[in-house]
Amino acid sequence: MDRIRFVTHRDRRILLLDFTGCTPEEVAQISDQAPGVVTQEPRGSVRVVADFTGAEFNRDAVERIKVATAIDKPHVQRAAWVLDENLPKALYDSVRSFSSRDFPVFATRQEALDYLAG
Repeated sequence: MDRIRFVTHRDRRILLLDFTGCTPEEVAQISDQAPGVVTQEPRGSVRVVADFTGAEFNRDAVERIKVATAIDKPHVQRAAWVLDENLPKALYDSVRSFSSRDFPVFATRQEALDYLAG
């Protein structure tokens, strides 16, 4: 799936989860597929950017994001999210709480990639 792919930014391999413009159903589908890619990598090695620009969410999509972020936690070294105020803070906080992870939020994919490559 081209919405889940590795990219290189500043000589760093970063997993891009491209949720841009997705419906809640597509967000859920990508979320379900992401752990299968992440968990194939060594523990503590994956840098992940999830770009949610223009994506839409419903309860099911958020629940599936929560599960995915909890499953892949041991393999993720660093993660960043791109949001354009489309995910209410309460839902963002529920994902953070459920997965016991922090997701720094950036306004653009470029800013997130720069952070992950740093």
